Amino acid sequence: MGQEKPGGGGGGSRRGSPLSLPRGHQIRKTFNSIKTTILCGFITIVVLRGYIGINLGLSSDSDAVRQNLLDETNRLLAQLRSEDSDPDDDDPTNSNSTFTLGPKISNWDIDRATWLDRNPSFPSHIQGKPRILLLTGSPPNPCDNAIGDHYLLKSVKNKIDYCRLHGIEIVYNMAHFDKELNGYWSKLPLIRRLMLSHPEVEWIWWMDSDALFTDMAFDVPLGKYDGRNLVINGYPDLLYNQKSWIALNTGSFLLRNCQWSLDLLDAWVPMGPKGIVREEAGKILTANLKGRPDFEADDQSALIYLLILNKDEWMDKVFLENSYGLHVKWGGVVDRLEEMVEKNQPGLGDKRWPFVTHFVGCKSCGSYGDYPVERCLSSMERAFNFADNQVLKLYGFGHRGLLSPKIKRIRDETVNPLEFVDQFDIRRSGGNWW
Repeated sequence: MGQEKPGGGGGGSRRGSPLSLPRGHQIRKTFNSIKTTILCGFITIVVLRGYIGINLGLSSDSDAVRQNLLDETNRLLAQLRSEDSDPDDDDPTNSNSTFTLGPKISNWDIDRATWLDRNPSFPSHIQGKPRILLLTGSPPNPCDNAIGDHYLLKSVKNKIDYCRLHGIEIVYNMAHFDKELNGYWSKLPLIRRLMLSHPEVEWIWWMDSDALFTDMAFDVPLGKYDGRNLVINGYPDLLYNQKSWIALNTGSFLLRNCQWSLDLLDAWVPMGPKGIVREEAGKILTANLKGRPDFEADDQSALIYLLILNKDEWMDKVFLENSYGLHVKWGGVVDRLEEMVEKNQPGLGDKRWPFVTHFVGCKSCGSYGDYPVERCLSSMERAFNFADNQVLKLYGFGHRGLLSPKIKRIRDETVNPLEFVDQFDIRRSGGNWW
């Protein structure tokens, strides 16, 4: 296999810069560590002195002693934070060097094929179907509000249900693999790391945490993507003629585990490092993409710009999928869910019964958004319950309404339960499921 060089890790690096820390940097870090140890010992002595003095009755004013002890401890802790901080950690990205996701890997297809041959118990295809890993996640910190965490839980429950029904593996990540690639960009180092760590996986499927499966029966038609390595919702006219910043959507896409994909990630990431690079790159993207507001570079705009700029290099391996809803914006979906149930059935995946509904512009986990939070939350609740009903039907239950978390029985128990399995199990094909 193509092994990464020691020290490569999961974080980014800059080509042409040493992987090890400069000697002066190491000395400074060691000196700070020594000072930290001394200060921690001093705090311990101060705490013990105060504690013993108070409990032996050596002080006539215990409150004053406690306050002095608290002030001294806070002063020492503030000094600890100041001394332990490394100014290099906060340096803005150097725009004169090219940011990379890690050591350059050039023989991944050969190395991966060799690994698969040597590890037959980890096949890339199971019963003729390519192995998929669905990758999603959320920031490591709690949401700004409790309801945001609740809807993150519903989102991951929705994805687990779909993956269980379709034999897909799932990884939920809450860690930043690279400190310079936060926000929109955090998915790129994560995708690369999982690609290299799971050579048995044929496709990595990224899905934003604010996207929900709303057609639990639809199966991605992987057979139509032979010879393609990136499958993403998009429209050729918007991409090449209009050069629109919404020509693609990176909230839900599939990337094949291959050398081409690693090269694409390497070409995609240079606009991502936070700070001056991302800010200046945002100006370039706004100047070249129709309708794009003026803000820092985001991963979606950067990919669009890359595919426009280097069309001949990349596009023969890209499939712009718009025949079904790999990504459908929520505004045109959530108000028609009851109508969909009356007229259609799951398994269509298109506008009649959208596959993935993406709540673009809703920030249920944050403190801001493009839409009123009440509108977003009620719409997410409807979409979640709409999908959940498709899962609960096998068990004989359904939600009392699309805005209600409560469920009700929708059919009576029977002495022959297997007839319901044959009729309502999403995993079985050909039945009159709905």
